[in-house]
Amino acid sequence: MLRIGVLRFVALPRSSSFFFSTSSPKFLNPPTIRAKFASHSRTMAYTTSSGSSSKLLFRQLFEKESSTYTYLLADVSHPDKPALLIDPVDKTVDRDILLVKELGLKLIYAMNTHVHADHVTGTGLIKTKLPGVKSVISKVSKSKADLLIESGDKIYFGDLFLEVRATPGHTLGCVTYVTGDGPDQPQPRMAFTGDAVLIRGCGRTDFQGGSSQQLYKSVHSQIFTLPKDTRIYPAHDYKGFTVSTVGEEMLYNPRLTKDEEEFQSIMENLKLAYPKMIDIAVPANMVCGLQDLSERPAEPVAN
Repeated sequence: MLRIGVLRFVALPRSSSFFFSTSSPKFLNPPTIRAKFASHSRTMAYTTSSGSSSKLLFRQLFEKESSTYTYLLADVSHPDKPALLIDPVDKTVDRDILLVKELGLKLIYAMNTHVHADHVTGTGLIKTKLPGVKSVISKVSKSKADLLIESGDKIYFGDLFLEVRATPGHTLGCVTYVTGDGPDQPQPRMAFTGDAVLIRGCGRTDFQGGSSQQLYKSVHSQIFTLPKDTRIYPAHDYKGFTVSTVGEEMLYNPRLTKDEEEFQSIMENLKLAYPKMIDIAVPANMVCGLQDLSERPAEPVAN
């Protein structure tokens, strides 16, 4: 329903922000929001050689229990300052909304890279607190959201956009969001890889339709083909890293630098523990996260 073919451009008012697809354009104008900054965020100074750095506001935020990164992007050169959140977490929704308001942004999308197994997404709660926000997830994930995206779709926020690349392997529905390619888009490019590529690692492939063979092919065809200076921003980090590049991971990633056969052997012999949150997180995330806190099941007790 939202597959991109040949992108058609039409004259549109500058005060609008859009999710663009040639087969079925959608023009979304959520209400204006104002906000307050909170803790546990990293302010990233984003510079480019093309002069487009003044357009992009970028923040990297962290949720410590699941070691999850949430990313806030906005086009601050646009009159509405349209913004989106990638991989919000339910426990830090209030922090994220306060930040959006403090920066005077209009949040239009709350997006997921995949159906997470280690935390409950914040998209559902964000929608209850900011009704104009649209939830976004891959159509292949078979989960519920306002916008079900497919590979090749472009998600516009103001004059900037994210390109959707299908990168299954950790789960069937994993996607990577990549900033646009062009003189009016931020350079170097940025790739929000979810669990497909972590800094010096990758997501496990032993549940939710995972496949080590598929993950290897996804990464090498969809991520490692990006320019080497493309910045990689993963959904998680457990060692204190915040950012890498395609070139770095092609040289130093201890798993993804191997050939396909050795990579599969590594992944099949990780012997990882069963994720403690999976039985809560996956059912909730299949419906865009828990929106009614009274229905939240008890979290597992740590051994």
